[in-house]
Amino acid sequence: MATLEELTVVATQEIEDAKPMKAQVNNEVREFTEAEYDQAIVDLANSKFDQQENGYKTARQEAYGSIADQLDMIYWDGKNSTTTFQDHIDAVKAAHPKPE
Repeated sequence: MATLEELTVVATQEIEDAKPMKAQVNNEVREFTEAEYDQAIVDLANSKFDQQENGYKTARQEAYGSIADQLDMIYWDGKNSTTTFQDHIDAVKAAHPKPE
């Protein structure tokens, strides 16, 4: 896993490659100031770091499905003595592991 410093290097290159970047202020379009470029690098690096550290949570939430579907699996597991719900949860966790 990358450190925040390593991701800052990546973010810096991405911002450099995207230049010139524009901002609209009071209906006027202008190029970013140096301070805005610096802030864009910080923001992008932090976003990349957050995605690296926490992206698995969003991926798991999407893969789990709705609460109604999960409750339905639990209900039918109880009725049929199956492990569909547990198998589903195990598969989602395996597909989207928590970073170490």
